[in-house]
Amino acid sequence: MKRIIILTFFLAAGMGINAQQLMTASLYDQHGTLFNPATAGAKRHAAIGASYRTMWDGMDGAPKTTLLFGSGYLPNAKIGIGGYIYNDVTGPTRRTGIQTAYAYHIPLNNDALFSIGLEARFQQFAIDKGKIQESLGNDPVMGASENRFKGDAGLGLAYTGKKFQAGISVSQLIQSKLDVYSGNLTRNEEARLYRHFYLHGSYNWNVDGATKIIPNFLVTYLPNAPTEFQAGARVEHSDIFWWGLSVRAKQSWMLSAGVKIQRKFNIGYCFDIYSNPLSVYDKGANAHEIMLRYDFLK
Repeated sequence: MKRIIILTFFLAAGMGINAQQLMTASLYDQHGTLFNPATAGAKRHAAIGASYRTMWDGMDGAPKTTLLFGSGYLPNAKIGIGGYIYNDVTGPTRRTGIQTAYAYHIPLNNDALFSIGLEARFQQFAIDKGKIQESLGNDPVMGASENRFKGDAGLGLAYTGKKFQAGISVSQLIQSKLDVYSGNLTRNEEARLYRHFYLHGSYNWNVDGATKIIPNFLVTYLPNAPTEFQAGARVEHSDIFWWGLSVRAKQSWMLSAGVKIQRKFNIGYCFDIYSNPLSVYDKGANAHEIMLRYDFLK
């Protein structure tokens, strides 16, 4: 029974060294609705994009995440729509799903918006039993289904002004049960989706006619898990070239850079340098993230 608890905890933890179930992104502020459905359409133009992230370089079974994302804005209805499709693989486990976002925007003074967002999430949890058969043997979990389909929901609030944006949100609000084990033994723990709380903000500082500095932060909180804090700044030059430096507290430093082509096509790359808890491996405990985004600007 102890092995059942260990496996269900592993499935519930998903990816991330701090027991997060949902994927993380170093370039989160350029991914649209990734952490807050209320930001859908907040920039008042449509955008589509994709990203790929690999963590813990040099380790077998390290997390790999692929995302397709997009958002749009309906000005007459004051509505933003968006979402993303994702495939998140960590060792023998895989999450494949879709998240949709709906946001209603309330105009404020100085061309600002107050937004209320709703999120619907549908995902498949899969486990490759062949990779864990040797270690689990005849554990009853091995007799359960390899796939679980679950749905959940979330909500968020956001304020978007000409220079400042801030928001708060919660994902996996319902906390659906995973039902990994379907036998008749008594369980001390039960795997489920756990709520993720996010607080984020950014500020656009126009230094001169060509240079803009954008400080930003993200706080992620889960009950019974360490709170994650990420903060940094991005410097943009003439809407052509940008670079950034960020830190994820007690975990890693992030160096990023990118280019914009005709202000519409954005190509970005981020390199994470981990210092804790993985610091010394033969190929390095690092992460790589690449992002492509197209903004439908007039």
